[in-house]
Amino acid sequence: MSLIPSFFGGRRSSVFDPFSLDIWDPFKDFPSSSLSANFPEFSRENSAFLSTQIDWKETPEAHVFKADVPGLRKEEVKVEVEDDRVLQISGERNVEKEDKNDTWHRVERSSGKFLRSFRLPENAKLDQIRAAMENGVLTVTVPKEDVKKPDIKSIEVSG
Repeated sequence: MSLIPSFFGGRRSSVFDPFSLDIWDPFKDFPSSSLSANFPEFSRENSAFLSTQIDWKETPEAHVFKADVPGLRKEEVKVEVEDDRVLQISGERNVEKEDKNDTWHRVERSSGKFLRSFRLPENAKLDQIRAAMENGVLTVTVPKEDVKKPDIKSIEVSG
């Protein structure tokens, strides 16, 4: 379990940090023009899809991940769980084939690969994970184990 520093007095809390394995993007704050000049693989045409946005919410029953993957078919998206409870969501959108007779006026849709990783908490039921795709949104549902309340037995005090 990761520890996140508190904003109050520098104390640490034992709150689970769900983003501890989120992939860090060192070029996130760089202007895209200078980045693409030095690193063509990070050009604007590729970078938008590389940073696919994913929401993670926790309900009483499950952890729910929603990823916007417009234009992808379910066969182009992969959902995997590693042994150490790491959920990986990945995919690839290929570049559209160009015809020499075509004249492109604007290219804004991105292409390329993406990979996002999230460490699942200990209460995740790894053997019951479900994934569904509808209208360009991938939904991954990870059910949670029921928290067993401890049995409390009252002891009579004599005396």
